[in-house]
Amino acid sequence: MAEEEDYMSDSFINVQEDIRPGLPMLRQIREARRKEEKQQEANLKNRQKSLKEEEQERRNVGLKNALGCENKGFALLQKMGYKSGQALGKSGGGIVEPIPLNIKTGKSGIGHEASLKRKAEEKLESYRKKIHMKNQAEEKAAEQFRMRLKNKQDEMKLEGDLRRSQRACQQLDAQKNIQVPREAWYWLRLEEETEEDEEEKEQDEDEYKSEDLSVLEKLQILTSYLREEHLYCIWCGTAYEDKEDLSSNCPGPTSADHD
Repeated sequence: MAEEEDYMSDSFINVQEDIRPGLPMLRQIREARRKEEKQQEANLKNRQKSLKEEEQERRNVGLKNALGCENKGFALLQKMGYKSGQALGKSGGGIVEPIPLNIKTGKSGIGHEASLKRKAEEKLESYRKKIHMKNQAEEKAAEQFRMRLKNKQDEMKLEGDLRRSQRACQQLDAQKNIQVPREAWYWLRLEEETEEDEEEKEQDEDEYKSEDLSVLEKLQILTSYLREEHLYCIWCGTAYEDKEDLSSNCPGPTSADHD
């Protein structure tokens, strides 16, 4: 038999207690949580169930249990040849499980839920229409912006072609010793002109502005003049020898013909 250790021995005297910091507090917290959980379990067991909860429990128990022969309806079905688990109908194409119950627990009247559903659908449809209209407005604004940008670019291109035509007309007229242009705007205005010339030009411009010609119309008139008088096409950049050479080698009288 093994000898019992002496309570005065070193194995008893030198035992050190666990003095890690915070350990007693953790033990107290665990103990408090354990007591709280036990108290909650006791409260749940002792709590008196409400009438609705009791009805729900009885309903669930009844729905889980299959009908027996004591049920008159089930007994009549058995007399007509029905067997448990069999589908209804003469050919067996009916339902197998009973129609589920939809218990109404709220205090609202009949049709209230359908009304709420209809209102929610109407609200959703209204929201979709607003989003659709907003998207259409944004697309329309973007399209208008693109059109304005394109028109501005086209206008700048026309103005550039008109200046080229005016410069070419001025040079070609000078080669033929033509001192005065057929129309005032056929030539480019020179910055070195005197004040008197400026006043005369302003009068000419005022007279010509009354005709209200657009940049495109001016370009068409001036390019026709260059082709007829000088056999020159600004888009080809070439002065042709005769009209036959011009008609056979030049694609056409417009910028689109040269694309």
